[in-house]
Amino acid sequence: MVRRPVAWIVALVLFAEALGVLAVNWFLGVVVDRQDMSLAGLDPDVMSVSSKAGGVAFGLYFGLCGVVALLVALRDRAPAGLGKVLLISAAVVHALLGAFAWGLIGWTAFLFMVVVLALIVLLLMTYDGRPGKPDEPVDAGTPPLSPPAAPTAP
Repeated sequence: MVRRPVAWIVALVLFAEALGVLAVNWFLGVVVDRQDMSLAGLDPDVMSVSSKAGGVAFGLYFGLCGVVALLVALRDRAPAGLGKVLLISAAVVHALLGAFAWGLIGWTAFLFMVVVLALIVLLLMTYDGRPGKPDEPVDAGTPPLSPPAAPTAP
């Protein structure tokens, strides 16, 4: 089936994205710190620290979403509870980032965001309707349960 490979791919992409977001924001924080200029009167140290903190926060967020996808791949079970909420929120974040990327960066960044969004939605939809455990073979020899017959009047 396609469920486990998609979960593995989503986990790898989210881990790579977590490292990429962390690295880019950390680099931007270092650049702002070394420029020693302010933007509209803001303190450069505050901008540097907030860029690094945002990178760490989003890196941890995408990393946690990657852990959820990894657990889905290892267990072959649908994400439940907080894991499902995290993956849905990651899909929403990628949709919003894709919309912003189209206008600010270009179509290649938009395409990457849409591909990641599609992978996350595919991961969520392939496990849809499964109660949280792998498929079990159905025993064909067991008759279905039926209610007991009502007694008839003599």
